[in-house]
Amino acid sequence: MRKLFGTDGIRGEFGKYPIDLDTMFKLGKAAGTFFGKKCLIGRDTRESGKAIEESLVRGLVSLGVDVYLLDIITTPGISYLTKKMKMDFGVVISASHNPYQDNGIKFFDKNGLKLDGEAELEIERLFFEDDSGDVLEGGKVYRIRDEKDNYLDFLKSTSSMLGGLKIVLDCANGAAYRIAPRVFSELGAEVVAVNNSPDGKNINENCGAVHPELLGGTVLREKADIGITLDGDADRVILLDEMGRVIDGDIILAIAGTYLKEKNELGNNLVVGTVMSNMGLEKGLAQQGVKLIKTQVGDKYVVEEMLKSGCVLGGEQSGHIIFSNHVGTGDGILSALQILKIMKEKGKTLSELSLVMKKYPQILINVEVKEKKELNEMEGVSLKIKEAEEGLKEEGRVLVRYSGTQNLLRVMVEGKEENIINGYAREIADQIKIEIGA
Repeated sequence: MRKLFGTDGIRGEFGKYPIDLDTMFKLGKAAGTFFGKKCLIGRDTRESGKAIEESLVRGLVSLGVDVYLLDIITTPGISYLTKKMKMDFGVVISASHNPYQDNGIKFFDKNGLKLDGEAELEIERLFFEDDSGDVLEGGKVYRIRDEKDNYLDFLKSTSSMLGGLKIVLDCANGAAYRIAPRVFSELGAEVVAVNNSPDGKNINENCGAVHPELLGGTVLREKADIGITLDGDADRVILLDEMGRVIDGDIILAIAGTYLKEKNELGNNLVVGTVMSNMGLEKGLAQQGVKLIKTQVGDKYVVEEMLKSGCVLGGEQSGHIIFSNHVGTGDGILSALQILKIMKEKGKTLSELSLVMKKYPQILINVEVKEKKELNEMEGVSLKIKEAEEGLKEEGRVLVRYSGTQNLLRVMVEGKEENIINGYAREIADQIKIEIGA
């Protein structure tokens, strides 16, 4: 069992274990022992990022690691540049879509990929056993800037010119607040950027991919062709069509999967999703002769399955989309560029492209919990889940799972009739509150 790592790195409230400064110093030593001598570090716009960076760097340089600091940059930017710059590993200081009070650490190996379970367990072993020791001659710290332009040029190279398109871009007051507007405008699009004035506390606050529906009015008012919402570290994207309707990760996968299939560029005619993927995605892809493989929730598990199955497209409903022929992790800016390229090439609106799949209604309720108790140990909750499954039969499904990054139990019910699935979801959520609610 992992003690530090969750589904996406290490995450928690700043100032409390494991995101306290002493732990960050010790984690730096463990990482330096495990990885090697050259490390690239970036962070998002949270006010706690710099303090975490300083403690982590002290631990790294005490082991003789040379550290290259990029300051504010997106998570996929670090993934790409870690490999491009031939670093031994990369680090992102970010809690992604979480509120500003939280922060976290994500590691990338020399190939720009997130760590597998074995690597995480070994870093934890080094951390808890404190097998690392100080060296007499420490590493050096370098502040670099120009490499960000290399990442920007890479992003632009994956798409086509976007002249004639008007984009409303929500930067979530996060890591993409500078680079994202540049990418789209330098490709010729008219860009209306919002939530691009971070103050250290407003990251993800009523904006971005966490709240894409809030951008709908702006899309309509600006008469834009598309709305693009990123999260705090820009590894996720949720789109809005020209009518202000939300286009989530499942629909993005359906559009991209259909396009790549037509181009004979879809590896083994497979797309990788997760257990949260809408039933409509699976049915829509099947009509195109494409099979959907489902993994547990977490983009790193999607990537692992993509590598295993030879698939080039995968992602999550939440907006982590991986185009592995370009980069090995979710990249919100890159994913939006791919959809824009399809729109330009086909001469179709986003609403027209989205007709490739019909979504089944889904109800998702997040319940705050005081403990993460096994579901089969809660008789009332198990009974409610069984009743819902028996009622839905093959026309729907129930998924109840703990968040890997927050103290939440997520209840998802899917089916053809929204009023029916809403009732089942509420009953399960209410029972959870009775048994382990915070």
